Amino acid sequence: MQKIVFNAHYLTYLDTAMADYWRAMALPYEASLAALDGDLYVKKSTLEYHGSARLDDQLDVWLCCQHIGKSSLVFKGDIRCADRSLVSGELIYVFADPTSQKSRPVPPVLREVLLGFEAGEPMLELSVGDWDTLGEGARAVRHAVFVQEQQIPLALEQDQADARAVHVLVRNRLGLPVATGRLLQAAPGVGQIGRLAVNRVLRGSGMGQVALQALLTAARQRGDHEVLLHSQASAIDFYLRQGFCTRGEPFTEAGIAHQEMVVTLTS
Repeated sequence: MQKIVFNAHYLTYLDTAMADYWRAMALPYEASLAALDGDLYVKKSTLEYHGSARLDDQLDVWLCCQHIGKSSLVFKGDIRCADRSLVSGELIYVFADPTSQKSRPVPPVLREVLLGFEAGEPMLELSVGDWDTLGEGARAVRHAVFVQEQQIPLALEQDQADARAVHVLVRNRLGLPVATGRLLQAAPGVGQIGRLAVNRVLRGSGMGQVALQALLTAARQRGDHEVLLHSQASAIDFYLRQGFCTRGEPFTEAGIAHQEMVVTLTS
């Protein structure tokens, strides 16, 4: 009736920002907390209202980790419209046992990741190597994306080409594999990129671009003058933004629509 955003919705906005905060740290929430053998529970939420948002306002939600205690994490938030603060808030979380919900000390590795992120440190570790070195992590990402998510038969996802390919593996600060891809030699001077996969939760955060550029760099260093790939139809726009162009007619591979795409490498 007041034609303004209902006051409780701002907590939802901050909670959505919290999900993106974890994504920005390259930490898939569920898998990361499982690796840390704990979970985060809200202890206290406070909001202070300075103004009101209205229908069709475009809001920016700011969030930072302000303090890390023994078992608590304090986040400060600010919801703004056109650089004007509408609502400021504080969210206090407790790290706890997921079964008993009794508090536990914040794991040192999580403390380091949070402090590093707030200090602007890189959140990703990128490795380029062979299958013997990177296969375990690459296989985990590919199985989750291609076999479990896209329902591609395991026999089609795995092949003997892995043994002769150059692989890239992206890990987060917890050491969890989150993205991968491989580079083959399609012909003399022509590389072929494939099996590019990113953790479902982290897509859209630039991780696919990181892996792709690492593979293009490897191709360039090898002396390739051209790189081709078979893009799933849903990823064509992504590759166009990376400088690829389409070639030939669409086709079906593993029951999924694909398009050949190619880019010319410059030294």
